[in-house]
Amino acid sequence: MVYRGIVKNGVVVLRDRSDLPEGTEVHIEPVAQRESRAGEGPTLLEQLSDVIGSVPELPPDMAQQHDHYLHGAPKR
Repeated sequence: MVYRGIVKNGVVVLRDRSDLPEGTEVHIEPVAQRESRAGEGPTLLEQLSDVIGSVPELPPDMAQQHDHYLHGAPKR
């Protein structure tokens, strides 16, 4: 059986009245929240849009080989 609820002040509160006895061990699995952006502010992409692409003349494989260029690790 699946029980649904929400977390309120750090405690899972079941939506429907439960017949689970006190002390019953349960498995909790978060459900993906709806993708609502109303009132959340700008995305990370929007926040960083003024600096994206602002460093000229980077190696073409910088994204894939950043450990090599930044830390001297061998190329993969």
